[in-house]
Amino acid sequence: MNLSDFDRSAIRSVIESQLQAFQRDDADTAFEFASPGIQAMFGTSENFIEMVRLSYPPVYHPRSVLFEQLTELQGMPAQPVLLLSESGVPVRALYLMEQQADRQWKINGCYLVPVEERRV
Repeated sequence: MNLSDFDRSAIRSVIESQLQAFQRDDADTAFEFASPGIQAMFGTSENFIEMVRLSYPPVYHPRSVLFEQLTELQGMPAQPVLLLSESGVPVRALYLMEQQADRQWKINGCYLVPVEERRV
């Protein structure tokens, strides 16, 4: 995967902007950062934010956010983000990114992956 620094920065900005919209409970803005396929799946911004609120609480209102090294999954750029849930549990969100015809990046899915404990 050969992404420019501009693309890497744009991907991070999209995710940060969506996380900020979730913090404000701004469903319309959060929905704008989803890919057309995700938007079609949920239909409305209200359906989308309700799904995130119920199924992805660490994404909906994280206590802290740490971006990790961009990687590739299923041939798509994937941005791992380490989140601390409101209850203090760390979780990794893996954002699948999709570049649109106008070169903008949109979020095309998010998977939550448990963070393994490191043994001493």
